[in-house]
Amino acid sequence: MKELLKIFAVFFKIGLFTFGGGLAMLPMIQRAVVDDRKWMTESEMVDCLAICQSLPGVVAVNTATYVGKTRKGAPGAVFASLGVIMPSFIIIILASMFLAAIGDNTYIKGAFAGVKAASCALILYSGFKLGKQVLKGKFAWAVAVLGFGMIVFLRVTAVWAILAGALAGLLFALSRGTAK
Repeated sequence: MKELLKIFAVFFKIGLFTFGGGLAMLPMIQRAVVDDRKWMTESEMVDCLAICQSLPGVVAVNTATYVGKTRKGAPGAVFASLGVIMPSFIIIILASMFLAAIGDNTYIKGAFAGVKAASCALILYSGFKLGKQVLKGKFAWAVAVLGFGMIVFLRVTAVWAILAGALAGLLFALSRGTAK
C-alpha cells in the first residue's frame, strides 16, 4: 500500500503543478519516473510515450496508467491515473465556482496568456528531448519531417501520419533486408 500511495503522490504532484494539458506534463513525468525515481530507463520511457500517444485519450493519463501498471499492476495503474486526474478535477470544480466573478478580469486573462505560452515551451522541450532520443539517422529524420509536414500543411490527422510512418518503416526495413 505504501508503494501505491507513493505512485499516487508522484502523479498528484505532477497533475497539480503542470498546466497546459497532457503534453506539458511529459517532461515532469519523465523527470519523476526516469531521473528521480529510476522506475524506468530512458529507452523504456520512449517506448511508453510511443504506446501512450498512439492510444485514444489524454497522453498524461495514458502515461500515468502505463507507469503505474509497470510498477504495481492494475492497482498501480488505478492509483497513478487517479493521482494525475485528481488535481485537475479539484481545480476545475473550484475554478467553476469563481469563474463568473473573475472571467472578465484583465489581469487574470493576462496570467492565463502567460501560462499558455509557458505550456507551449514545455511541449517544445518535451518534443526536443524525445527527438534527441528517437531521431537517429537520416531515415528517422525524414519520417519525422514528412509526418510533421503532413499534419501541419496537409492537415492529415495524426493517426494517418503514424500509419504512414509505420508503413515507411516497414518498407525501409524490407528494402534493407532487416525485417524478420
